[in-house]
Amino acid sequence: MATEEAVSVSRASACLCVLCGLPAAGKSTLARRILSTAAQHGWRATVVPYDDLIPEQAFLTKVVEDGVNLQEMHTEWKSHRQAVLYCIEQFLQKSEILPEVPSSSGISVAAWEQCTQGLMGPKGLKPPLVFLLDDNFYYPSMRYEVCQLARKYSLGFCQVYLQCDLESCISRNQSRSQPVPTEVILEMVKRLESPNPQKNSWEINSITLNSTGTVSKSDIQRVMELISSALNNPLSLGEDNREQKDADRLKCANSVVHQADQACRRLISEAMKTARENKVPPERMRSLAAQLSESKATFLLNLRKHFLHEVPFIQGEEINVEHAAKRAAEIFNDDLKEILSKIMNDK
Repeated sequence: MATEEAVSVSRASACLCVLCGLPAAGKSTLARRILSTAAQHGWRATVVPYDDLIPEQAFLTKVVEDGVNLQEMHTEWKSHRQAVLYCIEQFLQKSEILPEVPSSSGISVAAWEQCTQGLMGPKGLKPPLVFLLDDNFYYPSMRYEVCQLARKYSLGFCQVYLQCDLESCISRNQSRSQPVPTEVILEMVKRLESPNPQKNSWEINSITLNSTGTVSKSDIQRVMELISSALNNPLSLGEDNREQKDADRLKCANSVVHQADQACRRLISEAMKTARENKVPPERMRSLAAQLSESKATFLLNLRKHFLHEVPFIQGEEINVEHAAKRAAEIFNDDLKEILSKIMNDK
């Protein structure tokens, strides 16, 4: 009983579930099946169909008439995608009433009202809300925008990638009343980056479904379990800050160590030249080379640890990498001189 109460307290009020994949991969069909199953769970769910919300001319017309490539379309669509997320955010803030869609957003008012109709429940009833965002989402940056919104309001966030072979997608697409141009699908295949939790830690709550055939009942069950897990483990803004701060710190440490390594190599080369000019015997030269190499490895290891764990790091403030690497090389040079002096005095 205590466990159930704890889960209830931490449970998110809503979940943003991204459905991504190629056009005609089966996202809309999957969304309809999830809607039906969600209702059986007592959840209020809706599909957010980007194709219906965003005006057709913002995508298809420009492709046919102007020959705009996919990268340019990505830029054209960015403002529209952000407008969709803005509408979702407005609803989250005022879920008791249907917020108006700004006329400047370019979003279809009729389509948005249809989206939110199923979410308008009686007062006092607070079952979780589930938004099924139906779009291609071929770039991680597109999906990350949704993740950021989930973090902002401590919502659940998950992703379902529908993996379907190209031939099936093209065949299904051609049977549609308003098919996407085949060249757009072919270009999207080249650019599509499916969810990758190993590369992007924020994509950890993701699954892949093979949608070349018919999506099975067990696939639907997997999606429902994914959404339930996301609701029980809402994101937090602080977590996002830590991830970004750690990434920035690691990038900075790598840059400083790399530049310091180059400087240390030059110092070692100069030290070896000095030893040869002073007629240091071959066996002493080998000893010098080994000592300097070992000293450099230890120094760089400690330098990396210092930047990763000890240096104060404020997100948004840049560290002068060149200055830090130069200072590090000066410290290593003091150690180098001590080793060189000892070798030369013992010759």
